[in-house]
Amino acid sequence: MAKLSSLKHDVAWKRLTTTKADWNAENGETLARMLEQLFIIRRFEEKILDLKKQDLIYGPAHASIGQDGAAVGAMSALRTEDKINGSHRMHHQFLAKVLNHVTPEDYDPRKDIPTDAMQDAVTRTLAEIMGLESGFCGGRGGSMHLRYSDAGVLGSNAIVGANVPHAVGYALAEKINGNPWVSVAFFGDGAAQGGAVYEAMNLAAVYNLPVIFFIDNNMYAVSTHITEQTRETRLSARGLGLGIPGIEVEGTDVLAVRKAMQWALDCIENDRGPVLIDSLADRHFHHSGPLRSSAFGYREKVDEESWLKRDPMVQFPKKLIEIGVIDQECVLEIDARASKMIDAATKTLVETLPGSDKSQIKPALWPDPQTFEQGFLGDLGELINLPVREAEDFSGAEMEEVKLVGSISTSLLRNMEKSEEVLLIGEDVHRLRGGTDGTTKGIPEKYPDRLIGTPICENGFVGMALGAALNGLRPVVEIMYSDFCLVAADQLFNQISKVRHMFGGDFPVPIVVRSRVASRIGYGSQHCMDVSALFSMFAGWRIVAPSTPFDYCGLMNAAIQCDDPVLVLEHGNLYQTKGLIPTSDADYIVPFGAAKVVRPGSACTVLTYLTMVSVCVEAAENSGIDAEIIDLRTLDRLGMDWALIEESVRRTNRVLIVEETTRMSSLGAAIIEELQLRCFDWLDHEIMHTTGANMPPVVSRVLEELAFANQDSVISDLKTLVDSA
Repeated sequence: MAKLSSLKHDVAWKRLTTTKADWNAENGETLARMLEQLFIIRRFEEKILDLKKQDLIYGPAHASIGQDGAAVGAMSALRTEDKINGSHRMHHQFLAKVLNHVTPEDYDPRKDIPTDAMQDAVTRTLAEIMGLESGFCGGRGGSMHLRYSDAGVLGSNAIVGANVPHAVGYALAEKINGNPWVSVAFFGDGAAQGGAVYEAMNLAAVYNLPVIFFIDNNMYAVSTHITEQTRETRLSARGLGLGIPGIEVEGTDVLAVRKAMQWALDCIENDRGPVLIDSLADRHFHHSGPLRSSAFGYREKVDEESWLKRDPMVQFPKKLIEIGVIDQECVLEIDARASKMIDAATKTLVETLPGSDKSQIKPALWPDPQTFEQGFLGDLGELINLPVREAEDFSGAEMEEVKLVGSISTSLLRNMEKSEEVLLIGEDVHRLRGGTDGTTKGIPEKYPDRLIGTPICENGFVGMALGAALNGLRPVVEIMYSDFCLVAADQLFNQISKVRHMFGGDFPVPIVVRSRVASRIGYGSQHCMDVSALFSMFAGWRIVAPSTPFDYCGLMNAAIQCDDPVLVLEHGNLYQTKGLIPTSDADYIVPFGAAKVVRPGSACTVLTYLTMVSVCVEAAENSGIDAEIIDLRTLDRLGMDWALIEESVRRTNRVLIVEETTRMSSLGAAIIEELQLRCFDWLDHEIMHTTGANMPPVVSRVLEELAFANQDSVISDLKTLVDSA
């Protein structure tokens, strides 16, 4: 008979409760400041619900009432330099972190009054939630997207759980830079069930990063109870299998949460690894708005009443009076001052319509509509003084022949030598003598600490890279095959492409994603996608597609030094092709938005990229058609070299767009639309578009070829285009 024996783990798993000794030992000034913050946040949230009723807040109002004590306790243990993020329900954490940042060190609300900076923090937070120019993000973020980097708040997030990998990236940056700061990700019990959270926790544990995963656990994901979400409802155990200590705490006990945070910080100081805190605290209202949950039928009133008795607004001041930190009169005075601060903020932003009792937002406070599109991309000013070169600028004696795959590792290595901010992230990039294709050759030996081989978790490590970029690094992320970008779609498109614009547009997002197209290698439909069209749908991305070693080095140099997100699209079938790069100038750039005429001609204009550049040149030569072939190099729609394209089309009056990829996922339709707008009066023929089939390839060698464009299809379309003249 098989013998079963119990396994044990060495990871701490605790529940923390406070004792009278804890309360007596705590600094009275600290407790008084926490009380004032609790009053400010509660009165602020009540005002938010009131303004929502008056239709003065557009969009949702996710109140944190009931969970606000946990935010105060948690933030009291952090420093300004510690980074945090949160979910769509982050008013409480944001206000507490910002108030701690601006409050003088010796401030004591028992004898001092709030400073102008404290008032300004409250007013600007309210302004942001109301969508006004004076808000921390210029009104673009609203209630769900709050950011103030000076206070260590790098952004709240409306996609449930998506913020958690970013906090891992913040911590990665701190570790690489040798800083002692930690990061904290705040999220709910609903988010704890998501894959992004698991991936983030695993990454933090694998790399031993100083992250605190803080679960604001109210036992409901909107209306779904915790018992309907997971079999193990003790969420403090969620990290044990990953080697992450967990601690459970009553979130309505403000001091207990402070102690739990201090315990977590001690764990990190001793082990430099992540910690999970499960803070149990009810939110008094439904997911959004001023009604209680029982009004929607998914909770019983008796359950709500039991939590109301533990409300930190009732219990915390009562406890401070009990231990002699403060008296009832002072409590009332602090509460009155908090209400006065909220009223003052409201009066700054809201006015009463003449002859009526109806309120409105002061019209002068709305953002200027002309600024709406500003900030989703930068102006590339960071590249202005960099040397711009083309291959023709060098003599043959100044060049050497290399394979394109060699130019990848050469340019990455050079940029890592130039800047300690550059790090490489991806699956297997640290093994196999340069990754799966040799693109990181030589880097493991020189920069092992900045070459991070990840588990298979694209969504997690792309999110981690974004966090690292927001905290000062310049990550280069390898997504092994372009199809795998879909696994990381939330981070690539909901997060990276939107993060700058929705938070005000005044900060860099320097992240590079390298991804490979792998057609005609028998890998079938899930390893061959050209994702340029997908990325082009999101205006926050720059997209480049180098077809030669020279262009690769120049475009990668520009991409790594760019403050915008950049996709560098590679083609595996070009890796072994050869070309010339300069031997003495490794720092040149090929600028974004600079296409190149690789074959002059007058009969028609051919727009193409990657492998189809050489195919089109050969097609023109073999067909005898004097086609002008343009290697686009930059593929994002707003960034294409429209000046060069328009000049060519005005001469040739005919256009053929050539892509190897399948028609349904091709970029050409967007280019055609733009050409119609720009060049319609100059066209003597419909714009033609050479692509592969509608469907992606299958593995059969015979059937695979049918999925892609080839020289024969290019020649056929060239003849149709030109013979109609």
